[in-house]
Amino acid sequence: MPIDRYYIDRFLESNAVHIRGRVLEVAGNEYTEKYGGDRVERSDILHPTDGNSRATMIVDLTDSSQVTEALFDCIICTQTLQFIFDVNTAMASLYRFLKPGGNLLMSVPGISQISPEDMENTGDFWRFTTASLRRLLYAQFRADDVRIESHGNVKTSVGFLHGIAANEIPEKELVDNDPRFQLLLTVVATKSI
Repeated sequence: MPIDRYYIDRFLESNAVHIRGRVLEVAGNEYTEKYGGDRVERSDILHPTDGNSRATMIVDLTDSSQVTEALFDCIICTQTLQFIFDVNTAMASLYRFLKPGGNLLMSVPGISQISPEDMENTGDFWRFTTASLRRLLYAQFRADDVRIESHGNVKTSVGFLHGIAANEIPEKELVDNDPRFQLLLTVVATKSI
């Protein structure tokens, strides 16, 4: 398992209580199935273009005219925003998708290599910090309704860049967090009622 996915799994497992009702996940619904259990009433899969046979919604998050308001109790958006140039519009769309009281569970890369395939096909535009995420999220969500955390340290960051798997690093070193080395960032944001 890649180191970033280790952090994503831990994040979603610790926030599984939010994965309930009608849930939207980007590209697939593996996390919804793994962590939502019987709390999920309906699982939708968002994809920006045709070509994903499992997608229930073909929506470009940067075209807000395609976004219906207040559909979802939970949105799981992992490792997606770096591939969208207009992140402000994408965040506004995610916010609009949420029902009041709904939760956005999101992860974005901090320290990371680019994805050559995505760079060539659609673009690989961003890496984030806690500061950039605050500015992005506070444009939509109230500050009190947002929790941003960074994950990683120098050892995990170097290991991740070298392609070392999470199981090759002792657990103690994986959970040691140093905010100077923000390998992965996670967000729980709740839409105000």
